[in-house]
Amino acid sequence: MKIGLFIPCYVDQFYPKVAIATYELLQKLDCDVRFPMKQTCCGQPMANSGYEHLTKGCDTNFIANFAEFDYIVCPSGSCVLHVKEHLHDENNEALASKMRKRVFELTEFITDILKIEMIEGNFPHKVGMHQSCHGQRGLKLSQMTELNAPFFSKPEQLLSKIKGINLVSLSRKDECCGFGGTFCVTEEAISVKMGQDRIKDHEDHQVEYITGGDMSCLMHLEGILKRQKSPIKIIHIAEILNSLTMKINS
Repeated sequence: MKIGLFIPCYVDQFYPKVAIATYELLQKLDCDVRFPMKQTCCGQPMANSGYEHLTKGCDTNFIANFAEFDYIVCPSGSCVLHVKEHLHDENNEALASKMRKRVFELTEFITDILKIEMIEGNFPHKVGMHQSCHGQRGLKLSQMTELNAPFFSKPEQLLSKIKGINLVSLSRKDECCGFGGTFCVTEEAISVKMGQDRIKDHEDHQVEYITGGDMSCLMHLEGILKRQKSPIKIIHIAEILNSLTMKINS
């Protein structure tokens, strides 16, 4: 099973430790993982701003870098959803269609493809889990609270069995943080207020860390936390899972 590691451009530029943690974690899970060196932006920012017609170069480059892999894994639900819904190739649409089905968010890949049910380790901290909108509502990584349906969360499934972790139950489990990509630029005041509200829920539960599967949302929250001089820290779920001396049970 050949795995292509797809790292979003903002992670590559600002949070390389998340990329390294994802790579090392997949290796610990016995995956043959490679990082294509010529990958760039998937085109999501342009598409979200109404310029999807300008993303053909991004699509061409993505296909050139990842066509050889059995699976494409990424520590960002929003970028994964973009590829799943928008990757096209007018010269070989059959290949693009196959690749759209091969791309997975990290926790989705671990639970659904590798069938890992539990990762034993030790992370003795109080943690709040932020469910990002693209992952929850687009990729169905967790249940939406407005539905009268059984609760599930693939990220929490992996975190909940870790020794020492105190994974709190937030008052509003799936409230948006206000990042929204270009939304945080065009609607800055609303975006910040939404982020402050999201942080208050974590503060009310006295967490030490806020974790999640989308570093873009965590980056937005981290900026607000720093301005508020809050002691709460941000950590991507890949960093928690990779920080462990692991015993993997499948």
